[in-house]
Amino acid sequence: MTLEIIGASRRDLLKASVVGGGLVLSFSIAAKAEAAETAGAQALNAYVRIAPNGIVTIMAKNPEIGQGVKTSLPMMIAEELDVAWENVRIEQADCDPKLYTRQFAGGSLATPMNFDDLRKVGAVARAMLVNAAATAWNCPSGECKTNAGQVIHVSTGRKASYGSLAGQCAGVAAPDPKTVTLKNPKDYKIIGKSTPQYDVAKIVTGAPMFGIDVRVPGMLYATYEKAPVFGAKVASADLDAARAVKGVRKAFIVEGGTKLDGLLPGVAVVGDSWWAARKGRNALNIKWADHPTSTQSSAGFDKAAAALNAGAPQMNLRKDGDVEAALKGAAKTVEAAYAYPFLAHAPLEPQNTTAHFKDGKLEIWAPSQNPEPGRQLVASTLGIKPEDITVHMTRCGGGFGRRLSNDYMVEAAWIAREAGAPVKLLWTREDDMRHDFYRPAGYHYFKGGLDAAGNVTAWQDHFVTFGDGPKLASSAGMGGTEFPSRFVPNFKVDQSTIPTGVPTGPLRAPGSNAIAFVNQSFIDELAHAAGADPLAFRKTLLGDKPMVGDGPSGYNAARMQGVLAAVEKMSGWANRGKLPKGSGMGVAFHYSHAGYFAEVVQASVAPATGKVKVEKIWVAADVGRQIINPAGALNQVQGAAIEGLSHAMFQKITIENGAAKESNFGNYPLLRMADSPPVEVKFVITDYPPTGLGEPALPPVIPALCNAIFAATGKRIRSLPIDPKQLKT
Repeated sequence: MTLEIIGASRRDLLKASVVGGGLVLSFSIAAKAEAAETAGAQALNAYVRIAPNGIVTIMAKNPEIGQGVKTSLPMMIAEELDVAWENVRIEQADCDPKLYTRQFAGGSLATPMNFDDLRKVGAVARAMLVNAAATAWNCPSGECKTNAGQVIHVSTGRKASYGSLAGQCAGVAAPDPKTVTLKNPKDYKIIGKSTPQYDVAKIVTGAPMFGIDVRVPGMLYATYEKAPVFGAKVASADLDAARAVKGVRKAFIVEGGTKLDGLLPGVAVVGDSWWAARKGRNALNIKWADHPTSTQSSAGFDKAAAALNAGAPQMNLRKDGDVEAALKGAAKTVEAAYAYPFLAHAPLEPQNTTAHFKDGKLEIWAPSQNPEPGRQLVASTLGIKPEDITVHMTRCGGGFGRRLSNDYMVEAAWIAREAGAPVKLLWTREDDMRHDFYRPAGYHYFKGGLDAAGNVTAWQDHFVTFGDGPKLASSAGMGGTEFPSRFVPNFKVDQSTIPTGVPTGPLRAPGSNAIAFVNQSFIDELAHAAGADPLAFRKTLLGDKPMVGDGPSGYNAARMQGVLAAVEKMSGWANRGKLPKGSGMGVAFHYSHAGYFAEVVQASVAPATGKVKVEKIWVAADVGRQIINPAGALNQVQGAAIEGLSHAMFQKITIENGAAKESNFGNYPLLRMADSPPVEVKFVITDYPPTGLGEPALPPVIPALCNAIFAATGKRIRSLPIDPKQLKT
C-alpha cells in the first residue's frame, strides 16, 4: 500500500494571536481554500474548520504513536464546541509550534498539558458562532445556547447551523480564552464516553498512514549503514561495487559527527527501489575504524558494578536519619543485589523518513514523537534556516520513547540533499535494534532493617548506573524521592557511575520501569522477612499520613492506599491461599507520570521447565477526576501491562565488543498473543486534575510478576529477564 503525498504550500493566514493562560490561538480566516477544504469550509481558528454542511474538521496537534491522542485531543475541542461526534473529521497537523505550541508525544503529558487549553479552543470557537448568530438575529448572545452543531435562540426557538454561521465569523472578534465558560463535567456528551480510535478502520484495512507508507513523485529509496560500534568512522568502503548493482543511483560516505543523537558516520546507498539500495549496501564491504569503546561489554559492566559496590559510593542522593546505626540495631536485616539490562524499544515500524531538498528548502515526512527538535537538528546539521524546513507528521508505528530522538530524520535529510531527489530512508529491523537509544542497564545493592514488630527501620541502596561522575547518561538517573523515601526514618541512596559508549534514552516510563522492579521487589523481601502479608505490609509502610512532601515531589499516600485497596478487592487477594501448588499472586505499586497504580499478577511456574505462565493481571489506577476516552484509556493500561511482561520475561540487549548483539525478534522476542493474559482495569476517580496514561501502568507489573513467582516457587527474581532454568525444580 502506498500514499501519494505531494507537497502543498501552507495556506495564507490572516493571524490575530490571542494569548491567555499559556494558550496561544491563531484565530484566522483562510485567504484561500486548500484542496482539503472542499465545499467552502471555513477556518475559525488554527484547529477548527466548519463546512456549510456542518461537517467539522479538527486538527490533531500532537504526534499519534498509538496512544490515541489523535482521537482524545480533538474530543476535548469537540466537547466544548458542542458538536455531534459523528460530524467530526480529524486531520493530523504539521509541525508548527507557532500555531500549536509544543507538539510531542512523551512523558504521558498530552492530557495534563492540553486538557484546559484545548477545551478553551472549542469554547472560544463556540462563542464566535454564538456571537455571529446573535449579530444576525440582533439579539444579545446571552439569549442563545448551542446543541449538537446548532445555535438556538432560547425564547423563540430559532436555529442556525454552525455550517451556515461559519462564514460570518470572519467579522467576529475572538473572545479572550480566559473569559469563556467551560462546561460542567456532568453535561459532557463526548468526554468520558468510550470512543473508537479515529483511524482504526484504516489501520485494520492496511490503509497508508504511517511514515513507512509515504511516497512522493520521483522518490528514490535509501539505506544507511553505520558501524556496529556506536560512533565509529568509516575506514573504507567499496562504493564502486555498490554502484554496479542494478538500480543503484548513488553510494557515498557520510563523515558525520560524534554526537550519538545526531548524524553519525556511515555509508548511504540510494536506488530506484529499497531492495536495490539494500543489495547495493550488501556489496559495500565496509571496514570500520577503531573506536575507544570497542572493548566495552555487558560482562565488563557487571564486573565494574561489583567493584564499585565493594568500594565507597561516589556520591549521595539522599540521606535521612542514621542508616548505619539503624541497621546495627535492627531485629532483622536483609541484603540483596538486583540488576536489569539494556532494553531496545522495538517498535513494529522501523525508523524511516522521507525528505525532499529543493531550492535551498527541505520538506520532511517523518514518524517522529518530537518533530520540532528534529527540525532544529536538521537545520543545524545541514546549515539550513529552520523556517525553510517543513515537517509533516505521519502516524508512528509505535514509539515508546525511541522516536523522541531524530537521528533517522537528519540522516534522510542529508542523503536527500546529496541525492538531488526526494528520498525515503528506511532502516532494516537490524538497524533499528542495533542503533537504538537503549533503556539504561543498572545495578542496586540493597540493605534493609526491620524492628521486632516487622516495621522497616532502615533502607540503603547503592545505585550503580552509567555516566561520567555526576553527569549521567540519558535516562540513567534516579531521584532521591522515589518510594519508600520519606516513609522510612533511616534512609540512604548512594550512586556510582560506569562510563559507557552505549547510547541511552527514555523508554516507556523511563526510570520507573526499572526502579519499580528493584524497589518493589526488595519491599517484598522485607515483607517476607517480617512474616507479613505483602499487601498489608505495603499498607503499613504507606502509613496514615495523606500527603508526604510538597510540590512536584510530593507523594499522595492516600491515593496510593486507594488503588492498593481497590486492587486487593479486584483480585480476591484474601483468597490467594487457595491457589494450586506452583501458582502464586504478587503485588506491587508505583507512582510515576503523576499517576498512582497498584497491580496484582497471578502466575504459575511449570516445575519441569521453569516456564512462567501469567494467568491474569489486575490494575487499579488513579489518574484524577476525568477519563477522557475510556476505551483508549483501557487500551493504554492493558498495552502497558503486556509490554511490561515482555520486558520482564524475554528482553535484553547484550553489549559485546562495544556493539549490540541482539538484532531481531528472533533473539529479542515480544510476548505473543497466545500468551497474553487477561488484564482487568479499574479507574479510581479522585478529585485531582486528569493526568496521562501511556506510561504509569507499566512499572508495577514487572515486580508484581516477580513477586508472584516467589509466591509460587519460593525463588526470588533479582535480575532480568527471568531465566526459566533457574526456576526448575
